Amino acid sequence: MSRLDGDALLKRLPQVRGRLEANAALAELTWFRAGGAAEVLFTPADEADLAAFLAATDLDIPVYVIGVGSNLLVRDGGVPGVVIRLGKGFAAITEEPEHRIRAGTAALDVRVARFASDRSIDALTFLRGIPGSIGGALRMNAGAYGGETKDILIEARAVDRSGNIHVLSNQDMKYTYRHSGAPEDLVFTEALFQGKPGDTVEIQAAMDKITESREATQPIKSRTGGSTFKNPQGHKSWQLIDKAGMRGFAVGPAKVSELHCNFLINEGGATASQIEELGETVRDRVKETSGIELDWEIKRIGLQKGEAQ
Repeated sequence: MSRLDGDALLKRLPQVRGRLEANAALAELTWFRAGGAAEVLFTPADEADLAAFLAATDLDIPVYVIGVGSNLLVRDGGVPGVVIRLGKGFAAITEEPEHRIRAGTAALDVRVARFASDRSIDALTFLRGIPGSIGGALRMNAGAYGGETKDILIEARAVDRSGNIHVLSNQDMKYTYRHSGAPEDLVFTEALFQGKPGDTVEIQAAMDKITESREATQPIKSRTGGSTFKNPQGHKSWQLIDKAGMRGFAVGPAKVSELHCNFLINEGGATASQIEELGETVRDRVKETSGIELDWEIKRIGLQKGEAQ
């Protein structure tokens, strides 16, 4: 019997309309293509299914939420408890009066940006540069190319660990740089954004510029987790990493990108442990050379291989 016994955990979980899967491999659900399994993976049918599940699940069972896996490292020992992955039931995007857009948290940021552009709604263009979903954007105040989630959010809808529904204002989210102070147990299900009138041609041109910039400066076709470290105040992480001599540095098949050294790459077959070791080595070298401590932007979940629960 494996240390993570999904079949045993399934027997403790309530019936759902969505899907419950024991011992579900997560590597293919992350952009790094590395890491272990979820003890149980839950894909809820909709918000009501999610709320009912959380209300009926014992509080001693850990619950984690993942999106499209673009900013995530799942450790090799797997994730104990339940991993929730929101799917099609949370991907709707609709237009509302006064240039507002409502989006489910499984909707890709780029889809929301395109939806807004097609309707001549400006101010959401920066979402084109964020390789993730709306849920991740809400949780970490994701931003790029001069915009941040806090700039456009009116309110977010969420379910707490007891299955209660909450609607949080922008202020309730307690946003700071790449961080939300909202309670950790909340599972975001929907967001309402405020746009402004714009010209579709001009918005599309701005989005094309973002696309060109990303392709020229980021290893977007590689197995990567996006920006690895937050920018320290007054500094750029990539510059600190470059000055520390870490551009191109590798731990096995895990490598610091030559193109943009705040990106770590899985060149093929790297374990999550190797990727994390590479990141920690980068942090150590930057601290040694600059005195500045880099903070991880990528979320790391689960157990190291061989680590007890």
